[in-house]
Amino acid sequence: MDEIEKKLLRKFYRHKVWRTHHWREDTLIKGFPSHLRYRVKLAAEELRRKGYLIRFPTGHGIQWYANIEKLKEIETLMSNNDTLNE
Repeated sequence: MDEIEKKLLRKFYRHKVWRTHHWREDTLIKGFPSHLRYRVKLAAEELRRKGYLIRFPTGHGIQWYANIEKLKEIETLMSNNDTLNE
């Protein structure tokens, strides 16, 4: 898992973005430098492919939330990786 994926996953975890709480796609890139926006979107797609994030369309655009079924795995990843706790 690369650094952008880790930071993005930590952002979802820290803000408790699970199922009933979700973010619009443009919220994903907030907090990242403007030159990394494309890579953040690619990282979100990769996390979706791995099952950590879920993407769904709404009338307001694409929404994202973290997969609650992967919560224990995400917590383990957070506790085992010092770079996520910075």
